[in-house]
Amino acid sequence: MGAGRLIEIERRGAFTTIWLNHPDKLNVLTAALMQEMTAVLEEVAASTAIGVVVAARGRIFSAGHDFSEMHGATLAESLRLFGICETMMTRLRSLPQPTVARVHGLATGAGCQLAATTDLAVAAEGASFATPGGKGGLFCTTPLVAVGRLIGRRRALEMGMTGDPIDAATAREWGLVNRVVPEADLDEATDDLLGRATRGSLESKAIGKRAFYDQIDLDLEKAYALASGVMAAAALIPESQEAITAFLEKRPAQYARPAGE
Repeated sequence: MGAGRLIEIERRGAFTTIWLNHPDKLNVLTAALMQEMTAVLEEVAASTAIGVVVAARGRIFSAGHDFSEMHGATLAESLRLFGICETMMTRLRSLPQPTVARVHGLATGAGCQLAATTDLAVAAEGASFATPGGKGGLFCTTPLVAVGRLIGRRRALEMGMTGDPIDAATAREWGLVNRVVPEADLDEATDDLLGRATRGSLESKAIGKRAFYDQIDLDLEKAYALASGVMAAAALIPESQEAITAFLEKRPAQYARPAGE
């Protein structure tokens, strides 16, 4: 296991788990933690890991931003802090590997944003999710960028305006998470989902993931134009040709995997 001060990296066979490791402060997303997380994401993106779990030590997933870093800040300081967060979130989204959030306890504010930024998410039955700024004086504008793209405008604005938490079952119903399981089964369920999400050609999956996010907010005509171009080009790569040939020859396809996997 590799360890940093605020982030730990755990390699488990083909998967890498990135642990938020600031449990005494409820895994608040300080500037230092987010910068360390971004550096870790760069490392993992270039590694032979085929799938990534984002998890957290301690009682909860994350309490969001550290308000002590905003207290008395100038505009320049505030912009820098949110820029660090944006960089981390966009780097997570752009990882070539499938990513799964493993959520327990509470994911609130930017912690909810972090869970919503992964490709997939599994939550413990007792987990809850919130964008609580609506109950106070700082609306959760940036968390709702990620959350709103998953659950839609009405539900996102309900979360944002009321600030009320939603439980794990509601998060699943609304599309914020994929699975809800007893906390004792959280590791197994997370690995199961990631295992199924990493089957097949890793190269094709990375191309498809990037194209999905590029097209999802376009209008229909532009989305199809982008997707058609990507898929036409992707059909020519060796692993796609292997899939096509294997189908026609009625045999299992053989894909390149990292050494030792």
